[in-house]
Amino acid sequence: MKRGYCDNIEKQTIGNSDFRRVLYTGEHLQLVLMTLKPGEEIGSEVHEDRDQFFRIEEGEGVVDIDGKANPVEDDFAVIVPAGARHNVRNTGSAPLKFYTLYGPPEHIDGITHATKADAEKRHADEEWDGKTTE
Repeated sequence: MKRGYCDNIEKQTIGNSDFRRVLYTGEHLQLVLMTLKPGEEIGSEVHEDRDQFFRIEEGEGVVDIDGKANPVEDDFAVIVPAGARHNVRNTGSAPLKFYTLYGPPEHIDGITHATKADAEKRHADEEWDGKTTE
């Protein structure tokens, strides 16, 4: 029997201080917490095979989608369509805390990257291996 994921996502997101923390990986969807330090960004990327959802829980920033800058703050939701070049940037003076959902999964289940440098260094070796949370 599968149990799925059920928790207070706002509390989990605000309590996260890691750049990336994978909370749950299903066969077709992945839930990831992220925190960007002031001035930090994810980095421009394109996912040809997946739409991506972002929910901002705390902080201020900008989500760029195909060249359009979309200011975001607490309680904002953003959907980036597959094939769109996008970036999330922290433009505030405090950490930008959010979670993201996408499918198929991209990262190894349960992986944590404390910093962006850690994530960039290890990303190529830690792409999703097909293993799920349950």
